[in-house]
Amino acid sequence: MTEPRLDRLSALLEGLAPRVWPSDEGRELSLHIVRATSTDAGAARIDALHLLVSPPGHGVDGLALRARGLSIWMSFEVAFDGPVGRLFLDEFKQPLEIGLAQADPSLIQVVHLIASELETRRCGQPLFMNRAGDILLIGLLRHLVSAPLGTMRLFNGLADPRIARTLVGMHADPASPWTLAALALEAGMSRTSFANRFKTVMGLPPGKYLENLRLALAHRMVASGMGLKRVAQETGYAGPSTLSRAMHRAA
Repeated sequence: MTEPRLDRLSALLEGLAPRVWPSDEGRELSLHIVRATSTDAGAARIDALHLLVSPPGHGVDGLALRARGLSIWMSFEVAFDGPVGRLFLDEFKQPLEIGLAQADPSLIQVVHLIASELETRRCGQPLFMNRAGDILLIGLLRHLVSAPLGTMRLFNGLADPRIARTLVGMHADPASPWTLAALALEAGMSRTSFANRFKTVMGLPPGKYLENLRLALAHRMVASGMGLKRVAQETGYAGPSTLSRAMHRAA
């Protein structure tokens, strides 16, 4: 019997709760579709397109782009309303450029769809563009999982089938009583091999990653007015005093 394909992104996206909209202000994480300035209308070839990803508040150097014969064609901003947003944004410390000719097929497909829409004015285009931003973000995440860059620990982990199973498990159910043994079983590895592999890929031990995830959830719940007792139950802490100490240590 074939093992069901692992969904590496749905639990992460639920914890991110992203909002994507067309914008060139650059206050949030920004996605810019860039094309060669020599590209004729109606001929937006994939090999002439790039995707730039800019960290929040990090503008794009238009002069440097023009010097390379490139210009921004369409921009989106992404805000994260979910508790995992801060952990996710830590992966994007520096601008990232992806040449579409070497991108994951799903990212190529959505950029090509947006490019086609930009070339021809059609009914319902504003709503289309709002929805297209969501799909562009998913295409980007799929690309980063399929072609991890080495510097982005989370995507390195999601690209590793064994580590990915444990990350998906922790993201989907952070309050579960995860132990090293339980996570190793999820990964199909011995405890020692799993602990060593996880730290090599993710840059920190599995227990620390789980603690960071739980604390991110806890901070968001407390900020929303939820009591410590309920938050502790929802995030896997033994009780409010244990949670309070953990939050104090992380402050």
